Amino acid sequence: MNYVLVFVGGGLGATLRHVINVSCARCLGTSFPYGTFIINITGSLVMGLIAGYLAFKGEAAQPWRLFVMTGILGGYTTFSAFSLDAALLYERGQLGLAAFYVIGSVALAIAGLFGGLALMRSLT
Repeated sequence: MNYVLVFVGGGLGATLRHVINVSCARCLGTSFPYGTFIINITGSLVMGLIAGYLAFKGEAAQPWRLFVMTGILGGYTTFSAFSLDAALLYERGQLGLAAFYVIGSVALAIAGLFGGLALMRSLT
């Protein structure tokens, strides 16, 4: 059942992501990735609100956490999970590890993208 919750939540989050991307492209143009920018910020905000609520106010049942945090927010943006992981490292006082995680993730993700593009260019 947990897999079904993540699956359904992920579908809802991905659909919302697509709606925002298309709406931003129509309304604001495509000269800047407004959709992704907005999605990353709002997804991280919502992840912070939920994580803060769970940490300070109460506990949610595991199925709800899977549906909302892993499913919906995971389908909407993985940046929210990345932001939460970085914040948890920081909150634990692991500042060096948090900085390594943030800088390493961004730099290596971009390098990986360019590497994939270069590999495909060389193969075609």
